[in-house]
Amino acid sequence: MPFHTADLCDRYEDRVRAGTIRVVEPMFNSYGGKDSFHGPIATLKVFEDNSLVRAALEQPGNGRVLVIDGGGSRRCALVGDQLAALAVRNGWAGIVVYGCIRDARAMGDMDIGILALDTHPLKSIKKGAGDAGIAVTFGGTAFRPGEYLYADEDGVLVSPEALL
Repeated sequence: MPFHTADLCDRYEDRVRAGTIRVVEPMFNSYGGKDSFHGPIATLKVFEDNSLVRAALEQPGNGRVLVIDGGGSRRCALVGDQLAALAVRNGWAGIVVYGCIRDARAMGDMDIGILALDTHPLKSIKKGAGDAGIAVTFGGTAFRPGEYLYADEDGVLVSPEALL
């Protein structure tokens, strides 16, 4: 279903101003082939290790958005074209990375929304460290599993319930 985050902010202005619907601070660049995406949130908290990212994306996405708190690291990439292709095959609606991605050009042709802070050519380590399914916070916003994320060229919203 097409949507615009600006329209959602207008429609639910009272809830946005009250903080029930949260607007993420502007910080992301768009790399995927979809400019807008939305879905229920799944979360990971990792640091320069993408083992749990692969494990999550190997699971059926069912239209969810994987939110990865990579600690804002700009020293390596947490998602590359192979993981993005895996996400597409498994039905993920999008990936939000508080960190870096690589293979940006290839991701631009994929049917998935991908937001990240930046790109970096170096892949991450793989030690299996991190946490899944916990609340993570960045961009002035908490992201909780099961809440809903809406992203487009104007920004990112997080809501405790579906808005569409």
